[in-house]
Amino acid sequence: MKMKIMAGLTWAVLMSGAACADIIVAFDEGAPKDRFTIVNAGDCPLRDITITIDLGASAAGLIFDVTERGAGVQVFQPLELVVGRELLRDVPEVGDGDNSIALPIADFASGAEVAFTIDVDDTVGTREITVSGAEIEGAKVAISHLAGVTEATFGADAVARIGLDGCNA
Repeated sequence: MKMKIMAGLTWAVLMSGAACADIIVAFDEGAPKDRFTIVNAGDCPLRDITITIDLGASAAGLIFDVTERGAGVQVFQPLELVVGRELLRDVPEVGDGDNSIALPIADFASGAEVAFTIDVDDTVGTREITVSGAEIEGAKVAISHLAGVTEATFGADAVARIGLDGCNA
């Protein structure tokens, strides 16, 4: 599945076209760890931005399951940055049962990537430990930048695409 998401991100980067600053956020269901991959697919380097992933509006009431005890079920996985740690100003803390995470990115060059693994559980379905693309649908991604905040929503394909106007976003 990870190869599928990465191939999809590569295709999306190549096909993203005219926007100066595009951010693509993809969710990949995995066992035992789920993965979020954030790619600067635009032509512009971005500085001092914060990318917030908010699962609160997801179709399945998704939460982060990071400890053995708490809101999640069965398997848990704490936040682990696997790509791009050096791009972050600091590593965010995620509490068990939280439904959002904010990643403060100091420098996000064109083509750069930040990826992390964590366990995501659904709170309204029958298979709480398996999250499909349709279950993350409706979750939001927001980018706080110099010009304000720009948001996008995850689709049933488990991808959110955010286009920013200009390189000084």
